[in-house]
Amino acid sequence: MLKNTRRLAFAVMLMAGLLIALSAPANAATNQLSGTAFFNPSKGDPCPGDQPAYSSYDPIVMTGSLDGCWYTHIETSRTTPGGVYLEKGQELFVGSLNGGPTGTFTTTYKFEAKLNAAGSEVRGRCQHPIVADSGTGGFAGATGRVDFKDIIGNPITYEYRGHISLR
Repeated sequence: MLKNTRRLAFAVMLMAGLLIALSAPANAATNQLSGTAFFNPSKGDPCPGDQPAYSSYDPIVMTGSLDGCWYTHIETSRTTPGGVYLEKGQELFVGSLNGGPTGTFTTTYKFEAKLNAAGSEVRGRCQHPIVADSGTGGFAGATGRVDFKDIIGNPITYEYRGHISLR
């Protein structure tokens, strides 16, 4: 009897696993992201400056897994007495993933940086969760997150990592 119960339990677990696996969208794909980015050195090329709702900074040129332009809108910012700069806002990416079809997605973001006594950045990082249902074109149904690390130099550049799932 115990042997039959174990077989039945195994069969039920196997069927449950199959049902869960089959219920996942067949075309959902998760892509690991990595690359570098830098502020657009010249107005209009390669990033047009025609995103008035996202014009707090010059556009950021994205290379690597994401190829395109990243636009920023600052909602809040402050510097703590200890020299930490904190910023929150929204962003818009216009471009492609791994050379695929073009599209857009938006993110919310949180940025933290340590500043020296003169107010210059010593190190910084930010997190950018993709806003649900914000994707268009090649990013329709996109979910995920992009994390940036600031590379301090002249000029400051960025490395990014993350993941994006497309339905």
